[in-house]
Amino acid sequence: MMAKNDFTKGKMSANILRMAAPMTLALLINVLYSIVDRIYIGHMPDGGTYALAGIGLAFPIIAVISAFQSLFSSGGAPLCSIARGEGNVEKAELIMGNCYAMLLMTGAALTAVCFAVKAPVLRLVGADDVTFGYANDYLSIYVCGTVLVMTGLGMNNFINSQGFAKFGMLTVLVGAVVNIALDPLFIFVFDMGVRGAALATVIAQACSAAWVLRFLTGKRAILKLRLKNMRVRPEIIGRVVALGVSGFTMAVTNSAVGMVNNAMLHELGGSIYVSIMTVINSMRELLLMPMMGLNSGTQPVLGYNYGAKAYGRVREGIGLVTVYILVYALAVWAVLLLFPAVFIRIFNSDPELIEKGVPCIRVYFAMVFCMAFQNAGQNVFTSLGKAKQAICFSLLRKAVLVIPLIFLLPRLFGLGVMGVFAAEPVSDVVGGLACFLTMTFTVWRKLPKDGIEANQ
Repeated sequence: MMAKNDFTKGKMSANILRMAAPMTLALLINVLYSIVDRIYIGHMPDGGTYALAGIGLAFPIIAVISAFQSLFSSGGAPLCSIARGEGNVEKAELIMGNCYAMLLMTGAALTAVCFAVKAPVLRLVGADDVTFGYANDYLSIYVCGTVLVMTGLGMNNFINSQGFAKFGMLTVLVGAVVNIALDPLFIFVFDMGVRGAALATVIAQACSAAWVLRFLTGKRAILKLRLKNMRVRPEIIGRVVALGVSGFTMAVTNSAVGMVNNAMLHELGGSIYVSIMTVINSMRELLLMPMMGLNSGTQPVLGYNYGAKAYGRVREGIGLVTVYILVYALAVWAVLLLFPAVFIRIFNSDPELIEKGVPCIRVYFAMVFCMAFQNAGQNVFTSLGKAKQAICFSLLRKAVLVIPLIFLLPRLFGLGVMGVFAAEPVSDVVGGLACFLTMTFTVWRKLPKDGIEANQ
């Protein structure tokens, strides 16, 4: 069993790309859950622009749900990879079982909390009399599927951590196909509008969750989900949370940034700029997701080799993924600055939205290539179980830099609404370089150049 997916063998580039290719495709497909919703909603014949703004107001709240999923999955999956690299299958299965139990309990709690606070939170972040109905309708149905979201997204990472990236890809492919098929049926044929989009997403997530559970309890899995391992052990969850809090913090701060962005944009420019930010966030998710796929593909490979003390291969893997991510980020940067209007039209053809959106996009993505450094550095800290550094740089970029800048730039420098969009490139440069340079000097340079050599 331990001979399966042994990442200390073969070329590091081949191992990384073998894992990253299906994971990247899986993440892109997963993004389609929300992207397809926004495309259909933005082209609704009546009120598409305002409906798009309403969905944009709801998504930072949805991101909090994803953050709690990430707390246990991004913390538990790397620890499973390290344990498997050490040859300890029993420990790896115990970690996975504990994480599943926490995902179920947290999902149930979040469902109750979301229903209690969604209305006042939506008003707080900028929902007005026109956009509130769209946001509330979408969120009310989506929240009903919280446990399914936690299971489908969270436990899929434990399929990937075992080296079964293709099966992990199929998890999200199943859900995406269902979602894409049901969206136009519910939105237009049954005339359910945004409620139809949310219902399609919930049904799709149920299909993904069923696929994940079937695989992890079946014969193909190296690590199996067993009932005996679901009794929560504080010492295990403590380690999982300590590592997963980095991804959790990043997701929560992203959500906080989204809420602050929407509130400030509504105050300074009105709902049209909330719609523009919804389009920008959609573009960001779609175009930057391959960087996350490369990270996800690298984590089990780096973690396994680190657990097996193959430090030379860990060094090599860090160098490779940094180059891959940077090349891709430069290509995305060029495309976004050259063709912003093309991306806006995917979601909405309102002339006012296009006219005002083009300069906003160029400002927001002005230094997006520096995100490669943030992604590469953060990925290494998480892969090798270095929780403190991962948390530090998660907080630096969003909480310490972006949120204060959103408040300061529009007022102190007279930039108005453009100051909200300008906060992002400043944080891309400062946060990205700080994270990458720290990783280089504190991790990469200190790894031994030799170690266990692979059988090529």
